[in-house]
Amino acid sequence: MSNDPLLQPYKLKHLTLRNRIMITSHEPAYPEDGMPKGRYRAYHVERAKAGVALTMTAGSASVARDSPPVFNNILAWKDEVVGWMKQLTDECHDHGAAVMIQLTHLGRRTRWDKGDWLPVVAPSHEREASHRAFPKRMEDWDMSRIISDFADAAERMKAAGVDGIELEAYGHLLEQFWSPLTNDLEAPYGGSLDNRLRFTFDVLGAIRKRVGDDFIVGLRYTGDQDLAGGMTKAEGLDVSRKLKDSGLVDFLNVVKGHIDTDPGLTDLIPIQGMKNAPHLDFAGEVRAATGFPTFHAAKIPDVATARHAIASGKLDMVGMTRAHMADPHLVRKIIERREDDIRPCVGANYCLDRIYQGGLAFCLHNAATGREETMPHIIPAAEQKKRITIVGAGPAGVEAARVAAERGHEVTVFEAADQPGGQIRLTAQDERRREMISIIAWRMAQCENRGVKFHFNTFADAETVLATRPDEVIIATGGLPHTEVLSEGNDLVHSTWDILAGDVKPAQNVLIFDDAGDHAALQAADMISATGAKVEIVTPDRSFSPEVMAMNLVPYMRNLQKRDTTFTVTWRLLSVVRDGNQLRARLGSDYGDFTRERLVDQVIVNHGTRPLDELYFDLKPQSRNLGEVDYEALATGALQEVNRNPEGSFRLFRIGDAVAARNTHAAIYDALRLVKDL
Repeated sequence: MSNDPLLQPYKLKHLTLRNRIMITSHEPAYPEDGMPKGRYRAYHVERAKAGVALTMTAGSASVARDSPPVFNNILAWKDEVVGWMKQLTDECHDHGAAVMIQLTHLGRRTRWDKGDWLPVVAPSHEREASHRAFPKRMEDWDMSRIISDFADAAERMKAAGVDGIELEAYGHLLEQFWSPLTNDLEAPYGGSLDNRLRFTFDVLGAIRKRVGDDFIVGLRYTGDQDLAGGMTKAEGLDVSRKLKDSGLVDFLNVVKGHIDTDPGLTDLIPIQGMKNAPHLDFAGEVRAATGFPTFHAAKIPDVATARHAIASGKLDMVGMTRAHMADPHLVRKIIERREDDIRPCVGANYCLDRIYQGGLAFCLHNAATGREETMPHIIPAAEQKKRITIVGAGPAGVEAARVAAERGHEVTVFEAADQPGGQIRLTAQDERRREMISIIAWRMAQCENRGVKFHFNTFADAETVLATRPDEVIIATGGLPHTEVLSEGNDLVHSTWDILAGDVKPAQNVLIFDDAGDHAALQAADMISATGAKVEIVTPDRSFSPEVMAMNLVPYMRNLQKRDTTFTVTWRLLSVVRDGNQLRARLGSDYGDFTRERLVDQVIVNHGTRPLDELYFDLKPQSRNLGEVDYEALATGALQEVNRNPEGSFRLFRIGDAVAARNTHAAIYDALRLVKDL
């Protein structure tokens, strides 16, 4: 028996959880036709196998037709969900993990033009900023049918064999009744706090009548909206006590804040550069005030913080949800006393930001997450040991080295710089994005433990590579900024990299032309504006920084909006000429023959990178495959067997930005899916 607080069992009603670590409800957008099929099941089963006590599915499963998901959620209002949830639950149970599911009606937190195009409903006409739909104010028959919908969904989940359900309140319909900002109904469902809570207790009462007193039912809710005019902390504590005293719920899963705007969502679910566990003490106050089983999750990425949360008595169960996306074997590594081996969550929030743009949730630096059916979390050993030479120690290169070393190969890496990291090292110079360097640090530790040979300060040419007598060569040299986009004046501009690296000092009146829409332009604008300079970001897109996505945008905007910065959309930089001691920039429009001019001190261009691929093309004629990749084999996990040049002594591949400018996840995925089969 371990004396680790995290590894102590916890009894919730009749259910004994094997430790204190859970995955809180979240929706990775993996369902197919609204059902938790193969991809969804494999994702949860992987974490169950590795020792997590409780995996909470769905975030959230919809209980009604007029609660259409705004991204790909489970549809708990369909009877067919029972069979799919039973498969998932049974398989997780086989590995010792408990399974629950979160149910919700979204209320106004959706759109009328989704699903069946039914009106959005809420206890007022006030729309939610994030989803922009003006709701219908609910009538009595709306309340009656939605109460029945909740009860029906709960009954389906009990039939599926799940260990319990959690109702999602915060931001969704239940809390829309609680908050004075979103409930302008008259009694009995509006006015006093008790009236505003009535709908929730009606829902809970109906559920209990269907599932009985023994079935576990909990609620995830905010104990403080932290919003002017909204539900206060005092009211939240009162709500917590009322929930406990009702006898209708078995646990409280508490958060703090509101999610109706991007900044609110980001404060409630903090990202990199923001404080770890910012609401843990508040959750502890709720537990102390109620003496009731209390769960919580909000940027608890590391084992030490999670252990403190349990040991200090602040929580009964600690949620490590994004941490389990980064490393699904987190609990197993704690049990095996391999905490240093845990792949850290860096808070990049690629997972959440993707689902809010309609994509699947992927982890920025674990490309196997969400791809468990095709990508391994534990790399299998190769049947035959090979010599693998990699050029470049950015994210693609070090991931290729890690995977090759885990396969048992002899791995040599050449890097022109004096340190690994590539573009990530540049990114991590920003204090808010410093956590990004863990993507490299973790891989370097894995490589060093497996004997990978690194040669830094080495600009490898073809002769250098061939001297290693490789069986496989992987070019991961990345790219260099591309700024030659103008009809005139390309020699007068600098790249965002020049600013970020400190090679060019910011001027006082700066125009940034952003035609890539990624972090680099915003990081440069942040650094420049911090000096007191005036900054204008110009983009030909109809919105600025489209690649940064919602939650990652928030910290930048909080800095840039308090400074002298301007965003100008739908204009393209055409040319730059000298004008005395300044630069005259000419802007044009893709929408017509229009031009404008700006007189500035400095012009910065963000136009992505172009591959640094000279070495690849030098080696290509001597390779066995002539650099060709079998995409069908790559996509399906089959072996690469292209043989175009029988005289070649090695196969040649390139990955990451050495192929084309993409992002960190793409670079890591390139490496994993190629090298896992070499």
